[in-house]
Amino acid sequence: MKRLAPAIGLFFLAPLVAEFLLGDLPIKMLGTVVILAPMYGGGALLIREFARRTGKGWPTIFVLAFAYAVLEEAFTTQTLFNPNYLHLNLHLLEPAYIPALGIGAWWTIFVLTLHTVWSISTSIALAEALVPERAMKPWLGTLGLSVVGVLFVLAAIASTRFEIKQDHFIASAAQFGAAAVVCVLAIVVSFLLPASSTSKRSGSAPSPWIIGFGVLAAGSIFLMVPKAWGWLAVGIYVVLDLVMIALISVMSGRSGWDSRHRLGLAAGAALTYAWHSFIQMPAVGSAGTGFRIGNAIFAAGLLILLFFAARRTSRYESDRAVVGG
Repeated sequence: MKRLAPAIGLFFLAPLVAEFLLGDLPIKMLGTVVILAPMYGGGALLIREFARRTGKGWPTIFVLAFAYAVLEEAFTTQTLFNPNYLHLNLHLLEPAYIPALGIGAWWTIFVLTLHTVWSISTSIALAEALVPERAMKPWLGTLGLSVVGVLFVLAAIASTRFEIKQDHFIASAAQFGAAAVVCVLAIVVSFLLPASSTSKRSGSAPSPWIIGFGVLAAGSIFLMVPKAWGWLAVGIYVVLDLVMIALISVMSGRSGWDSRHRLGLAAGAALTYAWHSFIQMPAVGSAGTGFRIGNAIFAAGLLILLFFAARRTSRYESDRAVVGG
């Protein structure tokens, strides 16, 4: 069981980050983690295990996380195309609407970034930071990977059927086809990306604290941009996404970049969700006192997780320095 602990942890951590730390679901619905885990946690585990088994690095994880985001929002929930998702009158597609594609540019970039950065990538990074000595190794054998794969497929099918039964909305064949092409292309790109490299560029990596606060600032700006800004919001999203990808790509290749910096990235992203949850309007229920107490509990849980992850990564890197020295 100890060998499987990191995999089990990620399996349940992903839905906690994606829905509860974000502030979409109240703590009284915590039991739904069991229902959400096969989709969120299963997807995160499959992505991580593929990357680690093939020796790929974080670029591959990130691209596959994007493919997951498209799969969930284009096929499972269909929010990318549904003008009135679950009849909630959220008007998700109205800001920066593109009639030819039947999508809202604001919602498309917003929700795909949430899943790519937070639901999958941040969850994986947090789980790996708790076991830094096993961060680059597979956590599951063939049987375990097969079980997770089956659970993920069944969860995706069940979720899709439930959404259609509740909403009765089905996107057009052209929309499904375009989304499938994007998904397949992302998966192909993930295969073509080079394996993780240990070679370093000139220059030293900044402090993990700087990395963490930088991500916290960028993530906060991302979540605070009003959707009413329409195309301006889209422009800000695109610039933030591209700038952060470029900066992290450069800094992660510098000397001194290690597991503490990866934890800094994850901590900054997760803390963004934690503080923003206190002003987030929940997807289910109302933002009453009980809901905010739940926000505080999840935020406290995150701080405890970050404390132990920081201790483990610091100890791990110190031991590596002694051995290397």
